[in-house]
Amino acid sequence: MSTNLDQLAAAQKANTEVMMTLMRTAFEGMEKLAALNMAASREFFNASVANAQQILAAKDAQELAKINASLSQPNVQKLMEYSRSVYDLVTQMQQEVTTAMNSQYSDFSKKASATIEKTSAQAPVGGDVFAAAMKSMLDATNQAFGNMQNMARQMTEIADANLQAASSATAKAVGSTAAGKKK
Repeated sequence: MSTNLDQLAAAQKANTEVMMTLMRTAFEGMEKLAALNMAASREFFNASVANAQQILAAKDAQELAKINASLSQPNVQKLMEYSRSVYDLVTQMQQEVTTAMNSQYSDFSKKASATIEKTSAQAPVGGDVFAAAMKSMLDATNQAFGNMQNMARQMTEIADANLQAASSATAKAVGSTAAGKKK
């Protein structure tokens, strides 16, 4: 009985450590996101003030059109940089959470396998059927966990490819717009 209580206490301690790691990761991520948003807000405000001063200094409609055209490109680039920073932050957090979950699941899987083996060796007649069922269930769980990991990796790759494509398309659009307005 004492061994079971010790195992239960150890499992609870491990779960608590994983939860603390996940909470720490979440708080650090929120802190980084808040800092990123404050920096972006500050930059947006400063750029808005500078842009307003340039627009107010325009002497005629043609100069105003040139100023307006020159102001759009940096703003789009800043928006893309901000989006990339948010994406990088989310990707980093996802990797940290995945690492913690993989570690916990790996430990659980090893302990469950050892317990099944130990139980099947000590089981009375017919107990090996129960042990085989438990092993089959553990194998299915391992396969499902592996599939979830693969899906998460694929989703990350798709999101990265989409962000790269959007960045490229935006850069081309801003470049062609700027080139067209210079003519």
